[in-house]
Amino acid sequence: MDYTKVWLNYRPVKSASAQVFSLCTQEKGPIIDNIFAEFDTALPAMYGIVPVHGYKDGTIPIELSLDTVLHAEAYRIEKNEKKISITAGAHVGLLYGTFALLRFMQTGKASADFTVEKSPSNPLRMANHWDNMDGSIERGYSGKSFFFADDKVIVNERTRDYARMMASVGINASVINNVNVRFSAPFLLTERYRKPLIEMAKIFAGYGIKLFLSVNFASPVRVGGLDTADPLDKNVQVWWRDTCKDIFEDIPNFGGFLVKADSEGEFGPFAYGRTHAEGANMLADAVRPYGGIIVWRCFVYNCQQDWRDNITDRACQSYLNFIELDGKFADNVILQIKNGPVDFQVREPVHPLFGGLKHTNMMIEFQIAQEYTGQQRHVCYLLPEFREILDFKTYNGEEFDTVKDLVSGKNYGYKNCGMAAVMNTGNDKNWTGHDLAAANLYGFGRLAYEDTLTPEEIAQEWIALTFGNESQVMENVQKILMMSWPAYEKYNAPLGIGWMVNPNVHFGPNVDGYEYDRWGTYHRISHSAIGRDRSSRGTGYSQQYPEPLASMYDQIETCPEELLLFFHRVRFDHIMSTGETLLQYIYNTHFEGVEDVEKMLTMWETLKDKIEPESYARVLERMQFQLEHSKEWRDRINTYLYRMTEIPDAKGRKIYD
Repeated sequence: MDYTKVWLNYRPVKSASAQVFSLCTQEKGPIIDNIFAEFDTALPAMYGIVPVHGYKDGTIPIELSLDTVLHAEAYRIEKNEKKISITAGAHVGLLYGTFALLRFMQTGKASADFTVEKSPSNPLRMANHWDNMDGSIERGYSGKSFFFADDKVIVNERTRDYARMMASVGINASVINNVNVRFSAPFLLTERYRKPLIEMAKIFAGYGIKLFLSVNFASPVRVGGLDTADPLDKNVQVWWRDTCKDIFEDIPNFGGFLVKADSEGEFGPFAYGRTHAEGANMLADAVRPYGGIIVWRCFVYNCQQDWRDNITDRACQSYLNFIELDGKFADNVILQIKNGPVDFQVREPVHPLFGGLKHTNMMIEFQIAQEYTGQQRHVCYLLPEFREILDFKTYNGEEFDTVKDLVSGKNYGYKNCGMAAVMNTGNDKNWTGHDLAAANLYGFGRLAYEDTLTPEEIAQEWIALTFGNESQVMENVQKILMMSWPAYEKYNAPLGIGWMVNPNVHFGPNVDGYEYDRWGTYHRISHSAIGRDRSSRGTGYSQQYPEPLASMYDQIETCPEELLLFFHRVRFDHIMSTGETLLQYIYNTHFEGVEDVEKMLTMWETLKDKIEPESYARVLERMQFQLEHSKEWRDRINTYLYRMTEIPDAKGRKIYD
């Protein structure tokens, strides 16, 4: 093994007397085998003694049993001085209970008797990988793919460890290839790649994970040799039915397809004058006999925009494309909606489709790959952002109207819904490039399974599992994580404006990088004002929200300040709630962001003798880079605005002229 075990790096349990455990169950199957293997790995590492298989006097039995009253993925753990029992509705629930018990043991929460019962908050908890078959990863910052290389599917030891890692935090579905399905990737549907996909799906099944593929909507033409991909064409429908019959019958653990259509050059039903509902429902009919699901992305907008056009607004377009189709999608179609209307910026409003769709399956799409939040070279713990988004009140109905209620199906009782995240993994030794970036992967899985957890609770778990629970390590790393997203927002683009990055790579400051392009991401900075007017007097985006949100966002006086420049064009002499001008606020936050990174780096440096040396050095190198890069962000943004306005910093700090 040439890679780390991340949070599954079991450590000796301090103050624990040597205990002998016996593993006892009447259940059999691949998941049970993997449960036993996990105990065989973890218990000797924590307690120093290999567990016994089967009842034996003098041991503490860990009993695994089923109770069909429980949800299949739910578990109940009961511990007393004589035995530990894990009960679940199905084998996968026993697996989750196993990881939970080991987590309690590792974090010191299993020393006393306890009973705990957990059931998953979200039906579907999905990993979206943007891996390409040549081994590259679109928006990947942790090395190359461990799923693909040289147009081949890879199945090896790392495949199993990946599945084990995902299952340990409750992820139950994985899309292994890029949503932009190009080159040889459309042929993943064919016999050419069937054998390794069957092998991979078998490994996934042993950890309760369904295998999904991203598919190209034009596959009937590109793969099947037809002259059309029109979803209402009978030959196209037959081709998809035959293709799905083959793949679902060959791969029993196959879950369905993720589709990006009519977006950023990807082919879709618009080419034939058809709607997204007609395209998605055609595929839904093809997978329905096998219990399959179609996940249809809502990231659809005009990417040929003219910067001179003040009315066309990228933020508006996803809503406009889908709101009229509410209630027209099949029950095995899920609309996958990005958390915000633009594209994973460090700050943007919650997507208005969550407040608008009332009769459609939805799942939220987060991005833990940090495309716009430091690309895993900056530490940026995203769970506080995710928590804010999930708790956001949408006013979609009289009750159960937060985002987490809607995507969990609590509002309408839908079973096809949940949470997805664009993954941050690659074949780097530590899986996520930056050791601290693994907190985002761990946190997403834990939050998707248990959506009431706080960012602080998740951070404490992850730190203890990854680095141990020594008090200074716990305190400093938690402070670093909790400071990191606010710090990044301070030295990045201000108050929801976004997009001040180098084009294409999306890394590093470039105030005008996207200002005169086709992508619709403009800040409209002049000598006197900044921001995009998305009020009812501008592009009208604010009116896509129900009341009272529409009115709140529509006025500068009531718009939340952290989103001020997303919704409004504002003069630099506007007085903020802090009493300073908008321009001075931007100057101040950019200086403060760098100061925060300096504090974070100092806190990490104090842990030199308390963290495993390789991990310490990797993080130190990246945090030193982050400090210098945050200064570059500060100086580029502040200097640009100083040159535009000729208004100096009121505190006399260095801004370059």
